[in-house]
Amino acid sequence: MRLDKFLKVSRLIKRRTLAKEVCDKGRIQINGQVAKAGSTVKAGDELVIKFGQKTVTVRVEAIRDIVRKEEAGTMYTIVSETSNTAE
Repeated sequence: MRLDKFLKVSRLIKRRTLAKEVCDKGRIQINGQVAKAGSTVKAGDELVIKFGQKTVTVRVEAIRDIVRKEEAGTMYTIVSETSNTAE
């Protein structure tokens, strides 16, 4: 599955266009490599996503095209969450 579609379906990012923009800015890595919106995501991959002041690392657990809102959280597991604030 494409990275931008996975981010939208799993509800890590609300809109696919926003997911594409984040990918194009180089803020997402798949298994340590900077990823583009069209990069392929598969179960077992580790994503590092940089949101403004926060970095979230998630492991992809499942790939599904259609997911209900309540089930979206089962597509990934949060490995770590860190704050990037410089004090």
